[in-house]
Amino acid sequence: MGSSTTPPPIAKETFKTGTDLPSWHKFVILFTVSFMCLAATFSSTCLYPATPEIAAEFGTTAEHINVTNAGVLLAMGSSSFIWAPIARTLGRRTAYNSAIAVLFLCSIGTALSINMAMFTAMRVLAGFQGTFNMVAGQTIIADIFDPRRRGTANGFFMVGSNLGPALGPLVGGIIVSFASWRIIFWVQTGMVGFGLALSLFFIPSIAQPHQTNEKPSFKLWAKSQVEMLKVFTLLIYPNVFFADLACGLLAWTQYSLLAAPRHLINPRFDLTSPLVSGLFYIAPGAGFLLGSVAGGRFSDMTLAKKTIERGGKRVPQDRLNSGLIAFFFIVPASQLIYGWCLQYNVGGLGLAIVAAFFTGAGLMAAFSSLNTYCAEAIPEQRTAVIASKYFIQYIFGASGNAAIVPLIDSIGIGLAATIGVVLCITGGVLVWTLAKHGGAMRAFIDAKLGHSVDTDDEK
Repeated sequence: MGSSTTPPPIAKETFKTGTDLPSWHKFVILFTVSFMCLAATFSSTCLYPATPEIAAEFGTTAEHINVTNAGVLLAMGSSSFIWAPIARTLGRRTAYNSAIAVLFLCSIGTALSINMAMFTAMRVLAGFQGTFNMVAGQTIIADIFDPRRRGTANGFFMVGSNLGPALGPLVGGIIVSFASWRIIFWVQTGMVGFGLALSLFFIPSIAQPHQTNEKPSFKLWAKSQVEMLKVFTLLIYPNVFFADLACGLLAWTQYSLLAAPRHLINPRFDLTSPLVSGLFYIAPGAGFLLGSVAGGRFSDMTLAKKTIERGGKRVPQDRLNSGLIAFFFIVPASQLIYGWCLQYNVGGLGLAIVAAFFTGAGLMAAFSSLNTYCAEAIPEQRTAVIASKYFIQYIFGASGNAAIVPLIDSIGIGLAATIGVVLCITGGVLVWTLAKHGGAMRAFIDAKLGHSVDTDDEK
């Protein structure tokens, strides 16, 4: 965290820096890491429309399947703590490709499951690859794109990581309407296999200061595991903790929106087919797509404008101003319309679809600036900060996934949506505080710890 110690030598595997790569290669890498995030997050939601069919085949309940899916999200949040030490020991490229290969094998195992125990085991093991794809992908993007374009690149990266959760139920709903739910996971297997091929061919080894030239060994892995667990010490920085918590509060709304449609929409409108509830996901998915791309670009534009106002000085937290309208207006307004109009059957299915679209767009616009900021908050600890973000984000996502259906049954969709609005506004307050005082927060902790402050202005 800004200490003056000399970084260890770079591992032999490393042979390029991000600035060495031609533009076409950078764009191929961006597509690859984004597509792999799409495949990983597709896995987290693709069974939503098929939950009754899976529960019936394995002799269990839909609630049990939803709890299992919450376990997948928790596993996703923890995946970096397994794979990051492997990356430090064997190199990031080796770890990245290995994680994809394990996800590929677990997807096959899920499709071939013969009972609930095997299904649960394969799903959770698949989840343990999830956010490492995002952490590694986001770190790669930060390595190869300079700060002026990093927000835009992160916006396109988020197309994959945020379109996946909406695309999963859409594809799942279509498939389960006409074929076995197992086909969903064969589709997932094909997606992951394609992503693995792209990664093997196009993602190079990029210089990483934390790699060493020590011979790979269990001792080195154990040492790296201990170092990775120190990621939680970064939460002493308010700018890191506030950003992570804001992402978690957004994730609650995102996964509570995605988990409930078949339970919520079908009975209210006398729909009997999983196909219709699957098609419903087109609305938030389109919102995710628009919000990711536009939010990333707006983040860069906001940062550029603030940099000019500061006389050329780039301050990472300035980009957070771009997401405030989403936190305080777009998401709260669309969620209140969505929840209370469904509660009182006002506006029909059409209004719910429009509200879901704007909720998705607002969520991704808010996420865009935060995701990029997390890669810049403490540049010398970039991977660790991003890992902490995803850990907290998926804890909240898992909670929203598991809690939303019982919550709706208990207090109604109107109040359940209102709880999400309160959480979103709370996240907005945290981000506003970061935008105003993020630099001072970091400087205060660095001064207390005796660390120098590294900047990312030229990276």
